[in-house]
Amino acid sequence: MWCAGAITVFGSFLTFVALPLQLKELTGSTLAVGALGAVELVPLIVFGLYGGALADAMDRRRLILWTESALGVIAVVLLLNSLLPHPLVWPLYATAAVSSALTGLQRPALDAIVPRIVPHDQLAAAAALNALRWQIGAVAGPALAGGLLAYAGLTWAYAIDAATYGISVLLAVRLAPQPAAHEARKPSLRGIAEGARYAWSRKELLGTYAIDLTAMLFAFPLAVFPFLAEDLHAPWALGLMYAALPAGSLVVSLTSGWTSRVHRQGRAIALAAAGWGLAITAAGLLHDVWLVLLCLTLAGSCDMISGIFRSALWNQTIPDELRGRLAGIELLSYSAGPQLGQVRAGGMAALTGVRASVSAGGLLCFAGVALLALGLPKLMAYDSRTDEHARRMRDRRAAGSGRGDGDGAAPRDPDAAPAVA
Repeated sequence: MWCAGAITVFGSFLTFVALPLQLKELTGSTLAVGALGAVELVPLIVFGLYGGALADAMDRRRLILWTESALGVIAVVLLLNSLLPHPLVWPLYATAAVSSALTGLQRPALDAIVPRIVPHDQLAAAAALNALRWQIGAVAGPALAGGLLAYAGLTWAYAIDAATYGISVLLAVRLAPQPAAHEARKPSLRGIAEGARYAWSRKELLGTYAIDLTAMLFAFPLAVFPFLAEDLHAPWALGLMYAALPAGSLVVSLTSGWTSRVHRQGRAIALAAAGWGLAITAAGLLHDVWLVLLCLTLAGSCDMISGIFRSALWNQTIPDELRGRLAGIELLSYSAGPQLGQVRAGGMAALTGVRASVSAGGLLCFAGVALLALGLPKLMAYDSRTDEHARRMRDRRAAGSGRGDGDGAAPRDPDAAPAVA
């Protein structure tokens, strides 16, 4: 799972850099690049919620396999469009929307597998390890993309992305099933509503969603990176800008042993999100490209700290029979935010300029997180040692270990490999 996920992420980040750059070359508009987030938003919301219900009702491995194959087809479509004498703009938006829908279907199944196969007291470490896998590709992909796009062109980026999906699908075929629990019901609006009601009843969960959504909405300026690099007279640094955020995350993951000793995870989430906003603010104000890259690296570190504690809080307290549906809601918090953030960054840059868009967004993020921290006492008071939901999950895991069937889910092969990421 870990190696296959790293391969896929590597290729995906080549396209992540190539797609907005191609739109910039075809349109020259910050608004057109920022609109990528708008076309991705609705499919992500709809299919993210439905994907969460599917993850609780069917074999998660099968769901991941089919969506991974379809994402590979999307990469091939981008490749074919780039080979045209005059590439079209509309396929870029269409493939972005379909890819967002497929991600919404797939990601809840990926997230829901982890608490089933990892011991309760190691979930924070598992979150860091999964993030490390993502960061390796997220650092290497954009760093390579900068040179690849400059010297070989967009076609090679899309071709490599398609090839990585082919490898991950071959690995997924050989993985063991991850069946739903015996009592699982077919996906339905009622089932989705049940998950939403549970999330609403848990104010500390709502707090994690709200803080992450606020941070990404106001301080996710990736859509304007091509224009920021141009403003800094450093087009060669575009790939490094995209790589700086995951590089900071990578540093945290490699040194994340301390996170298992933090039990006030709600406070840590709020502090890290505020740090993200301040670092993005500084990146928009500075004029030296290396200082900008340093600030983006610091921002990535803060984002990783927030991500580890959000994942640990979710996985330590949410029961397995609701895990897929709650993962769908979580997907909206950490994915819809960046899509909206791209729209905000691109639109504001068109009105006020690139630098003002970046720095003002960071300040709005800091202010929003501060207000949420004041208004979310349950999140600020959360302690994994004493929280009733965390205690209940620890007891269930202990009882499940005695029976040999995990969290009370369907019995499974203890030697089975988890699904591909």
